[in-house]
Amino acid sequence: MFKVVAPRWLNWIMVVVPLMALMALDLVRRVLFPEFFDSWAGFLTLFLILLVGIAIFARFIVAEIESSHQMLRQQNDELLALHHASLAIESELDLQRVLQRIVEEARQLLGVKYGGLTFFRENGELEAFITSGMPEDSDRVLGPPPHDHGVIGSVTASGATARLRDVSEHPESKGFPEGHPIMGPLLAVPIHSKTGVFGNLYLADDVGKHFDARDEETLIRFAALSAVAIENARLHQQVRALAITEERERIAREMHDSLAQVLGYVNTKVQAAKVLVNSGQTEKALEQLDQMANASRSAYADVREGILSLRTSLEPHQTLVETLSEYLPVWEEQSGVRATLDADGVHDGSLSDLAEVQLLRIIQEALTNVRKHAQASRVSVTMTRADGVVVTVIADNGRGFDPKDRGSRGVPQFGMSTMRERVESLGGSLEITSVAGEGTTVRVSLPAERTL
Repeated sequence: MFKVVAPRWLNWIMVVVPLMALMALDLVRRVLFPEFFDSWAGFLTLFLILLVGIAIFARFIVAEIESSHQMLRQQNDELLALHHASLAIESELDLQRVLQRIVEEARQLLGVKYGGLTFFRENGELEAFITSGMPEDSDRVLGPPPHDHGVIGSVTASGATARLRDVSEHPESKGFPEGHPIMGPLLAVPIHSKTGVFGNLYLADDVGKHFDARDEETLIRFAALSAVAIENARLHQQVRALAITEERERIAREMHDSLAQVLGYVNTKVQAAKVLVNSGQTEKALEQLDQMANASRSAYADVREGILSLRTSLEPHQTLVETLSEYLPVWEEQSGVRATLDADGVHDGSLSDLAEVQLLRIIQEALTNVRKHAQASRVSVTMTRADGVVVTVIADNGRGFDPKDRGSRGVPQFGMSTMRERVESLGGSLEITSVAGEGTTVRVSLPAERTL
């Protein structure tokens, strides 16, 4: 916790000390040396004593006030640095960039040359080693990062803080590799999680710096912020992985159901064709076979598109726009429909992980409808962001349809209802406009994530 000098304590000092000093002087003047202080020399001496006492007391009060102000400035600087680092956690999805910001804020706040952060995966493997203040080619010069050895490794292993005047004095010190900056004073603290220690944060300087207990408390707070960032990133990955798994299972179920329906349809047509052939109605039997072939081709296209959807997912370090950029050319090749993407107005982090997964499936469902029903030659996917809303528009130049005619052939009612359910589950809206002969436009509006 931050500690601030209490104004009430200072107020008591300013009142009590002068009164006690005056009482002491009066006692000396009246009891010990009454005759001397009744003379001019005594009055002059008393005046000088008062003057010196006032000067000393004023100097003490001014020093205390300056010390309090200095402490407040340091606390304000620390709070501002922690605030900046916290904003990075909220607005930045790349964990390493967030941790880089935390290390730099801590290093600049405490006025040292070097800083670093190490954290590990749950299986104990090194996940990242982040430095600040090191030479630009430090990765090449210094070699592999410290893992479970040396002073830094001992902090992670023991979970204890290391505050050293000279790092070389530590029993675990192994020296520095060739080309490594010479470091003297070192302050290293562990990064704790609910299950134990999974990293460390350290600051170091070459000469002249003395880390005190207050510096240690400050760095512990930055380490706690680092733990929040790491846990937050891991939670995001878990949520995304769960959403992707659920979507893959849903697609697999849909493929299974679709194939079952097609196989049942094919079986019916085969039986009908056999009856027609046996009765000599060859032309009608050929019609049944043609219908069976069309159903098989349609099922084949559905399966290929389903497999493509299963293979297409949001990887941990891949954005929705990057995923669509890879998906659309493959879909275009399979469907024969020209597909374009325009997403310049949407940046990384515009949508939550769950919303990105759902929006990807909505776009895929809309493209499936284009392939199966629109008879289009081209389709465009456009993404924009404005006023806290991400708008995605999928527009084709196909034959269109009348949305009010729910009984007409070729109107993808099931697909539209699935898309609408997805959008509404995210607090968004779905709008479908279509005119016969002029194509169809699907407009998806989703609330954007708050970024700063």
